[in-house]
Amino acid sequence: MSRETLKTLFHPFVTETIALPGEGTRYLFLGAEAGFAKPDGFAADLTVVQGFRPDFRRLEAAHQAPVPVAEGDDFDGALILCDKHKGINEDRVAEALKRVRAGGLVVIAGAKEDGVQPLRKQLDRLGFEPESMPKYHGVAVWFTVPEDASAAIAALQAKPVIVDGRFETRAGLFSHAHVDGGSELLASRLPTNFDGNAADFGAGWGYLSVMLAEKSPRTNRIDLFEASHDALEHARRNLATNCPRLTTRFFWQDLGNEPAKEKYDLVIMNPPFHEGHAAEPSIGEAMIKAAAEALRNGGELLLVANRGLSYEAVLAANFKQHGETCRNARFKVLWAKR
Repeated sequence: MSRETLKTLFHPFVTETIALPGEGTRYLFLGAEAGFAKPDGFAADLTVVQGFRPDFRRLEAAHQAPVPVAEGDDFDGALILCDKHKGINEDRVAEALKRVRAGGLVVIAGAKEDGVQPLRKQLDRLGFEPESMPKYHGVAVWFTVPEDASAAIAALQAKPVIVDGRFETRAGLFSHAHVDGGSELLASRLPTNFDGNAADFGAGWGYLSVMLAEKSPRTNRIDLFEASHDALEHARRNLATNCPRLTTRFFWQDLGNEPAKEKYDLVIMNPPFHEGHAAEPSIGEAMIKAAAEALRNGGELLLVANRGLSYEAVLAANFKQHGETCRNARFKVLWAKR
């Protein structure tokens, strides 16, 4: 998130185009990121909400007391930072409409690439008559919450998506509409005789954990690690639905900075390799190093990667042995042993 967009969000208050909220008022801040400064005279108490663990930790370090999910109601207003995903933006507006009192204010900001203009048009179609102000290469949009927002909430809030008839996901989660091709390839190479303790790093909504449990029914336990709070909650539901007798634990962690405390016989993962639109192999490299630290001697890592990513060097530096199991036109499955 550009710090400019954070400035865009507060600009209508700075110019007093919107009245500054006074003492005793309460505002919700959805999709909050560190680096913002409340304008002079902005006296509202902020409930800062961020479900992505690295951003959550940055807000904690800035002493903003973040929470991973919104709770409570009767807020006087809400601030929303746009995301690059249309479904997340709309769901955040629905969340604000559920929690801000009638007559309260919702203020949204985003850059062009965040989809702020399509969101403004959507709000206009829903009858909100939003006002807007461009500033700092972004746009601030605001409107007043009506007496009855139920129709707009129904139109905007993220709907459950069912994948393969048995996995629940929602818009904004990685590969929410179908199983990712890389995960499918890795699933086809998971062991059938595993009976120890496994960890799923970057577990998403739980597909690989379910596949491991089904292919190796004697699996003792699977611990799922995920940086997205929302994805982890979906994984919790999907494991309970598909593997009700499996022992599982769930950890909301940024593995690059919060290493696993247990030792495992097997780590499986499909590490993220993009941040926004840019390839960012350092995320996967950090997770490989975290896996090496989390494995017992003789333990094994199985991961899938885009064919264009060169993880072999970091595998060689952190494991006794490593190699490639298979590849297709897009992905390769790699293994490594401690």
